[in-house]
Amino acid sequence: MNANNVTTSEIDKFSQHAHQWWDEQGPLKTLHQVNPVRLAWIAQHCALHNQMIADIGCGAGILTESLAKAGAKLTGVDMAIASIDVAREHAAEQGLSIDYQVKTAEGLASERLGQYDIVTCMEMLEHVPSPAAVIESCAQLVRPDGCVFFSTLNRQPKSFLLGIVAAEYLLNWIPKGTHQYSSFIKPSELASTARQYGLEVVDIKGIVYRPWGGSEQPFAMSRDVGVNYMMAFRKKV
Repeated sequence: MNANNVTTSEIDKFSQHAHQWWDEQGPLKTLHQVNPVRLAWIAQHCALHNQMIADIGCGAGILTESLAKAGAKLTGVDMAIASIDVAREHAAEQGLSIDYQVKTAEGLASERLGQYDIVTCMEMLEHVPSPAAVIESCAQLVRPDGCVFFSTLNRQPKSFLLGIVAAEYLLNWIPKGTHQYSSFIKPSELASTARQYGLEVVDIKGIVYRPWGGSEQPFAMSRDVGVNYMMAFRKKV
């Protein structure tokens, strides 16, 4: 297990925007726009109330807080200290009790094997040296028959054009340099690796831009997994 599965430059990318995480019109606004889609999809597959959830790579807690407000008991981990500081401050302002820690997935797994009903890991796998180590840790954290959710980007020409060229350089949806195409992960690769650690695929959905949805809800679930996609797993009993 790699307890130091981090790249300093990747941590720095997000740390420099830490004070803007909760600005819904700021450089990370797409995380706010896509959050309702992710939350709804997770809720389709498992109950959230009173569930123990670990949010891996939580940043400043956009999804984490939404899950907590749905009645779940949250642990959020991230290696960007600045982001965790913002997450703790914002949760306190919202009156939410969330266990935020500066820690890797591997570090949390070494302490809390099988203690969670649900594990979420959104838009993180493409930012670490060893995605497989994170997938393994998520599988270790969840109890038998529990759910694990990942989201990442598909490695194919369409995702390069839309996920990098368009999103970062033409439309300025996300900061330039956020993604590296070589780090994108095909659904077949994610599914194959997860199976090695006892996770069975339950569902896969794409997230697509929907311009007619307006500024409040410009993204939607789709069968098109060519760019951004989410994959749900259940831990074998």
